[in-house]
Amino acid sequence: MDNVTLHSGKEAGKEFIPREFIPQGKDEFYLRVIQNTHSPEKWRRLTTGEIEILIHNGNNAESWERILVSDEFDPQRIHNNNFRGLVRIGRLRDVILEHHDLQLPSGIRNSFIWDCDIGDDAVIHNVHYLAHYIIGNRCILANIDEMHTTNYAKFGNGILKDGEPEESRVWLDIMNETGSRQVLPFDGMIPADAYMWAKYRDDTALQAKLKELTQCRFDSQRGYYGTVGQQSVIKTSRILKDVKVGEHCYIKGVNKLKNLTINSSESEPSQIGEGVELVNGIIGYGCHIFYGCKAVRFILGDNSNLKYGARLINSFLGDNSTISCCEVLNNLIFPAHEQHHNNSFLIASVVMGQSNIAAGATIGSNHNSRANDNEIQAGRGFWPGLCTSLKHSSRFASFMLLAKGQYPAELNIPLPFTLLNNNTTEGRLEVLPAYWWRHNMYALARNAWKFHKRDKRSRKLQNIEFDAFAPDSVEEIIEARQLLLQRIGAAALEAEGKPTEEIPAEEKPAEETARTSKSELAQRGKVVVSANSTTPADFKIFGLSMEKSRRPVVILKSVEAYHAYGEMLLYYAVKNLIKYLQAHPEQNFDSMKEALSGNRQTEWVNIGGQLMRSQDFDHLRAKIGSGELKSWDEIHEQYDRLWEAYPQEKQRHALAVLRYMYDDRELSPADWKDALEKCKTIQEYVRDQVYSSRNKDFENPFRQATYRSLEEMTATIGTIEDNSFIQQVRDETNELNQVITQLLKL
Repeated sequence: MDNVTLHSGKEAGKEFIPREFIPQGKDEFYLRVIQNTHSPEKWRRLTTGEIEILIHNGNNAESWERILVSDEFDPQRIHNNNFRGLVRIGRLRDVILEHHDLQLPSGIRNSFIWDCDIGDDAVIHNVHYLAHYIIGNRCILANIDEMHTTNYAKFGNGILKDGEPEESRVWLDIMNETGSRQVLPFDGMIPADAYMWAKYRDDTALQAKLKELTQCRFDSQRGYYGTVGQQSVIKTSRILKDVKVGEHCYIKGVNKLKNLTINSSESEPSQIGEGVELVNGIIGYGCHIFYGCKAVRFILGDNSNLKYGARLINSFLGDNSTISCCEVLNNLIFPAHEQHHNNSFLIASVVMGQSNIAAGATIGSNHNSRANDNEIQAGRGFWPGLCTSLKHSSRFASFMLLAKGQYPAELNIPLPFTLLNNNTTEGRLEVLPAYWWRHNMYALARNAWKFHKRDKRSRKLQNIEFDAFAPDSVEEIIEARQLLLQRIGAAALEAEGKPTEEIPAEEKPAEETARTSKSELAQRGKVVVSANSTTPADFKIFGLSMEKSRRPVVILKSVEAYHAYGEMLLYYAVKNLIKYLQAHPEQNFDSMKEALSGNRQTEWVNIGGQLMRSQDFDHLRAKIGSGELKSWDEIHEQYDRLWEAYPQEKQRHALAVLRYMYDDRELSPADWKDALEKCKTIQEYVRDQVYSSRNKDFENPFRQATYRSLEEMTATIGTIEDNSFIQQVRDETNELNQVITQLLKL
C-alpha cells in the first residue's frame, strides 16, 4: 500500500467532501456558504486588469475564475502566492495591522491558499499551506507551516461524522484509568456535566441519553471548514489541523494543534504560546497555555491556565484553575484548582474544587492493587502538603490539609476542616479536626474572598459555591460532631474499665463484642463534652475505619474540635439567616421561620462546584433519562434554575441547622437573640484569629533572621497592619455587629 498517494494535478482537491456524503442538489461548498455569513452579493470575479497585476506580482492560480473578491480590492496587496480551488478574498486596503508591537501590511504574501475565505483587511504572510479555512476580518496569520481542515473535522467534540465507525469516537477517560467512567467531550461542557456522566454509571437511562444528546448537539455532515475569528493572531507556528479558533485569540510559536475548539472573545481572549502541543481538546474562554505544555484528550474550563511544561491527559480542568510544570492524568477537577510544581502529579482522582497540590505531592498510586480502577475522591478545599504521597482508593472530607508525609495505606477521613499527620515516630495516624477554625483562621476566612476575586469569567456557565461554610461542608460537620461524640464516649467507657466493640486497643482494634450502641456512646460522649472544655488528659480518642492498616488512628483535641464545630455551625446558620432578613426587611423572626420552615436537608451534591439538594439532582437525572430534557442547553437551564433557588434553600438549611443547635426544638425569639449574641462573639473571634494566625509570620524569628533590620523587613513585606484583608475582616466584623445590634432591638 502506498504511503504517499498520487493524485492528478487537475483533480486534486475537487472532492473535499466525498461524493457519497454530499446531499443531492448540493456541491462541496454548501456548508462553507452556511458558515460564512457574507451575502453572495459581496463577491465578484476579478477584472482582467486585476489578474494581470496578480500575475505580475508572482501569483498563480489553478483558475482565476475561481478567485472571487469584494468590491474594495487592491491586487497590489497580493504577492508570490499559489491559489487552488475556490478562494474568496475580502476587502484589501493599504493599511498596517499591529499586534503587540508587530506591524504587518495587509495582504497575502508567499503563501499557498486552497479553498479558503479570507476576511477584510487580513494579513496572510508566509503560510506554506492553508486549506479549507474561513478567516475572519483583521486577522494576522504569519509564518505558519501547515494549517488545514479535513472533511471529517470535529474540532474536539466527541461525535462521529457520517460514515465513521464507532471506534473513531474520542472519549475522555476521567476519574480512573480504565475508561469505565469515560465521557464524551463537547464545546460547552462544564464540570457539572462531566461529573453527572462519570459518577452515575449505574443510571443506564441517563448514560444512554447523555451520549445521544452529545451526538445530536452537532451536525454529523462532513465538510465544515475550520474558522479563525476576527482579530485573531496566529504566528510562527508549525501545524494546525482541524482547529476552530475564536475571536481575539493569540497563538504564537506552537508545535502542533489538532482537533481543537479554542474559545475566545474580546472580553475573554485566549492565548496559546511557545512549544505547545495540544490534541483532541476543548479550550474555554480566557485561557492561557504557554511554554512547552502538552495536553491530549482534555477540556480546559474558562479562565484557566497551563504553563511551564504541564502535562494534562484524559482530564477535565475546571474554571479558574492553573496547572504548571506537573503531570495530571485521568482526572476530573472542579473549579479553582492550583498545582504549580514539576515534581507533583495527580492521577485518577475527582477533586471537588478550591484545591492546591504542593510540590512533590504524589496523589494516586495503583501499586497497592492488581488493577488500575482505583480512585481518589477529595472534597472542596483539598490541600496535600509538600511531598505528600497517597494511595488509591481514598476519600477525604471538605477542607482537608495533609501534613508532609508518605501515607502508607488507603484513607477514609470523614472529618472536615482537619489536619492529617502521618506520625512515623509514634507509629500512628493523627487526625486534628477543626484545625482551620482553631489554628489557621486567616486562610479559612480568606478562602471565599480570594476565589471570588480570581473569578474573571464574563460568562459564568458553571455555577460555583465559594463559601467554605455551605450545606455540603456543614452536613459533614454535623456528622463529624456525632462521630466525635461516639469516639469520646467510647474512650470514656474505656477509661472506666468498660470496653466496647468500638474501642481499639492502642496497637490494634479490639474484638467485636456488640455491647454498646452508637447512640449510647454518643450520649456518654455528650456528658464528657458538656463537662469539659478540653479533652481530658487521660483520654485517648481513636478513629475507626479511617486507615486500611493495623496501626492506631488517634483523634487529637476531640472535645475542643467538637465545640469548634459547634461554633462553625452557629456562625453559618446565623449569618445566612441575617442575609435573609436583610433581603426581606418587612419580615421578622417569626415570619422568617414560617417562610423557611421544613425539615433539614441532609444530603447535598457538589455538581462541578454547584451545590444542590440530592433530591433535586435525582429528579434532574430522571428528567434526562426519560427524555423530558432534550438537549444539553435544557440541562444547563435546569442547573441555572436550581442555582437561582439555591440561596433560599441554603437559608432554609441554615434555619434547620440552628434548630439542630438548639436540640431540634421549636425556636423562640429568645433563642434567636441568644444565637445573635453568640454569633457576635464568634465574629469577633474570627476577627482576632485572622489577625493572630497571620501575625505568626511577622513574629517568626526565623523569618526575621533573613533581614538585617526591622526597617528592612518592613520596607520589604510591610507590616501586618498593611494587610488589606485583615482590615476587610475588621470592617465586616463592625458591619455585622451593627446589624446584630439592630436585630436585637426588634
